[in-house]
Amino acid sequence: MPTTSGRCAAGERPPPPFPPFRPEEAGPGPEDGIEQGKRLIRIADDKGLSLAQRIANRFYLLSWKTPIHGRRLKGKYPLKLLAVPDDEIPGNAHAGQAIRAGYFLFRGLKLPLDRLDFANPGVTAGFADYLHGFHWLRDLATVATREQAAPIAEGVMRKWLAAHADTPSEPAWRADNAGWRLLFWSAHAPLILSSSDLVYRSLVLNCIARTARHLDRSADKAPVGLPRLVAWGGIVAASMLLPGGAARKLFGEAGLKRALDSGLHGDGGIISRSPLDQLEAIMLLTMVAAVYEVRREQTPALLKEALAKAVPALLGLTHGDGGLGNWQGAGAIDPATIDAVIRASRVRARPLRQANGWGYQRLAAGGTVVQVDAAPPPVAQLADAGCASTGAVEISDGQQRLIVNCGGAALEGAWMPRDLAQGLRTTAAHSTLVLDDSNSTALLPDGTLGKGVTEVEINRQETESGSRLDLSHDGYVRRMGYVHRRLLLMSADGKEIRGEDMLTPAVRRRKPVKLPVQLRFHLAPGVEPTPTADGMGALLRIDTGATWQFRANAGKLAIEESLWVDAQGRPHGTRQLAVTSEALPGGSTVGWLLKKVS
Repeated sequence: MPTTSGRCAAGERPPPPFPPFRPEEAGPGPEDGIEQGKRLIRIADDKGLSLAQRIANRFYLLSWKTPIHGRRLKGKYPLKLLAVPDDEIPGNAHAGQAIRAGYFLFRGLKLPLDRLDFANPGVTAGFADYLHGFHWLRDLATVATREQAAPIAEGVMRKWLAAHADTPSEPAWRADNAGWRLLFWSAHAPLILSSSDLVYRSLVLNCIARTARHLDRSADKAPVGLPRLVAWGGIVAASMLLPGGAARKLFGEAGLKRALDSGLHGDGGIISRSPLDQLEAIMLLTMVAAVYEVRREQTPALLKEALAKAVPALLGLTHGDGGLGNWQGAGAIDPATIDAVIRASRVRARPLRQANGWGYQRLAAGGTVVQVDAAPPPVAQLADAGCASTGAVEISDGQQRLIVNCGGAALEGAWMPRDLAQGLRTTAAHSTLVLDDSNSTALLPDGTLGKGVTEVEINRQETESGSRLDLSHDGYVRRMGYVHRRLLLMSADGKEIRGEDMLTPAVRRRKPVKLPVQLRFHLAPGVEPTPTADGMGALLRIDTGATWQFRANAGKLAIEESLWVDAQGRPHGTRQLAVTSEALPGGSTVGWLLKKVS
């Protein structure tokens, strides 16, 4: 019988060799003893759970403290996987080839498999999560057949079990890592359960069951947002992939609904405001939906509705090339990855233009796309790499990016040391106004976000002549007495973008004094600036042939060095336009123009 340590007790018959799963064997079975047509169902409304569900959830929770749970663990149901869900999202081929070559590769960092010690891997936090969450199984499966990949996966799996099967500890058993691990173990079960070693296979299956029990207790303790979503997603998947999961399914779906309600804004954007988290949330929901599909069960409305909102929100941050903008620590995630995730989600939608909850605005006309950060940064507890980027813009012309943010603060690795990552969270690393060389929201010495922007006012209008976006924030009010207001106007053909950055004295605050101002526009790789003779403008030549003109009506323009971070956390040298001016106690304005001239 399976025990809480995850091993077989004396006299237990090990499970048979791992068979290929057939669709006809993966459908709902009679193991719960409920006749067809007499199952508990959800009341079709938006107010929460039915009375039957609440009773079932309560019973499931109470059963942990009674002999009922012990009987469940002592072999009432044979321990096996009922199905293997499809993972339609391709992995990273370079990382997969590296594993086949004998080492893990993560953001430029290498870890040889023969030196892998799961008790103390000695890698960055992100790398450790990649290992403990078994995300690498997807990468390996992308470049190898089952016969090629299974021996490698089994070798790594044995090392992980030796270090962590008996003694739960963090980060290995942190709720989100446990949730991802359960999902990847089940989706790629043939890679870890093809062994003829019955003792090993029994240990793997027992550890899967133990992971589910661990999540039952820890999911609601995970931080709100993506970590809690992953934990509850793992519970829902386990309820359908392990025998006797009817009660757990009701419990899991109720928890997942709560996690979605607290973790996503009404417009579908995740509360951390991170495009990386948004992408992973869609991946998660897609993997959970695949479990329903392989078990031939109807995908619940809560999943469909969440995906239907989350996908347009993500697409709202795509540029003309299909890749994501550099927001809240993300790098420029490539178009192929975005396309693969959207296809797997089976959601077809247009980009969301106004995400007032998530906090991004999108202006699009002709071939031009303008993205704007129109909200305060996420609260410190929700994002380790939150950025002081309120009011910043990114602009693309067709397939080519023109104005960008540096990005990459969340991508610590071989090319992204911690000190550089912290620097890329500052206001100066974004295409917006910087007052007195200070951040609009403070970055504290421990890396958390402090006081700054608490309120953003937005007024948007769409007319036949184009788009108008007017936003203001209070990030500099408490310390310096100024409100920053940014007005953006884009023509109907997308060939002209006008901006005004205004600093006005705040009502009932300390009297402002004269302070230096810099207006920064970071240029994308492949954009070559040439200053005009009067020092007030520049020609921006894109290597694809297009040319844009930049002009400022105040201050002095300088061209300085900058950098831009790609999806792997690799910085690329580029340039930036820096307009230097002054904030005056009576108020001041810097106007600017971007116009496509060829």
